[in-house]
Amino acid sequence: MLTSVDTDLMRVLADPLRLRIVTLLAHETLCTTHLVEETGAKQTNLSNHMRVLREAGVVDTEPCGRFTYYRLRPEVIEALAGQFAALAQAARATAETNLKRSCP
Repeated sequence: MLTSVDTDLMRVLADPLRLRIVTLLAHETLCTTHLVEETGAKQTNLSNHMRVLREAGVVDTEPCGRFTYYRLRPEVIEALAGQFAALAQAARATAETNLKRSCP
């Protein structure tokens, strides 16, 4: 059984600013203005990162007047964590059985 990790999602979350945004959104729903204040990013830069996070399905948006609020989708993070947990379980099983491929 081969276990793999969602590499597209890993690329999305590998960016330091996007990871910071995800960390902030894990604790509360924030609007763009809050995210600019918290990260120090320029509005246009932040908007581009939020678009990437939206397109990857990591965040949901909620319009509120002239503001847009962002909410982290925990099931996406849980799915990624589950993929890593499966890799760790496979590695543990390999170590316990001392499974190795013989050299030619």
